[in-house]
Amino acid sequence: MREMSDIRNIVILTGAGISAESGIDTFREKGGLWEKYPIEDVATPEAFERNPDLVHHFYDQRRKALLSVKPNKAHQSLGCLDRAWDGNLLIVTQNVDDLHERGGARRIIHMHGELKKALCLSCGMRSLMEGALAHRPPCPVCKASTLRPDVVWFGEVPYKMDKIYQALARADLFVSIGTSGAVYPAAGLVQEARTLGIQTLELNLQKSDGSHWFDSSRLGRATDLVPDWVSEVLRD
Repeated sequence: MREMSDIRNIVILTGAGISAESGIDTFREKGGLWEKYPIEDVATPEAFERNPDLVHHFYDQRRKALLSVKPNKAHQSLGCLDRAWDGNLLIVTQNVDDLHERGGARRIIHMHGELKKALCLSCGMRSLMEGALAHRPPCPVCKASTLRPDVVWFGEVPYKMDKIYQALARADLFVSIGTSGAVYPAAGLVQEARTLGIQTLELNLQKSDGSHWFDSSRLGRATDLVPDWVSEVLRD
């Protein structure tokens, strides 16, 4: 195991668990979003083609819910790390909320898209869209009323995977925070890290499906674990 003083380049993967303590519903836990809305009804291209009104309603409600939540200590600690770390740092999040940004982080890839953006099916442009899409607002670029949520659905390829793998290839440390370890390709990043000989650490409420791939795991609330870990990193 490397000492933290030898670590220069860090890749951090975050999942629903880091935002759950801010009040954002997770998908897979008991009472989560997939119990209320089946995947096949709101999170596939086929669902949008079949019933765009339902899909828009689902994401409009989630977008509206963002207004009532705030970044928690875990988001804020990663923002502090981002500002203070002079090595390479990349936060890869599976979350479509904007809590990392509001927590102060800037070096971020949203591999599953962003709730506050819309994708135009006519011209392909992505635009900031904080209001509802259900009433079919026009694309700010081409003016066509063909906007969909800029969210990666099941069966679609996550964003910027090439940049994620490039960052991982340069990394000395891979850290996974609040992830289930069940959704690929994100769940496979720890395996890639191990193949490359990169040190790996899991911070999670409970052991994930991929816990056995990590060099070490720390279990507990993200708002406890992440600030403690960031303090260790910056102290060393």
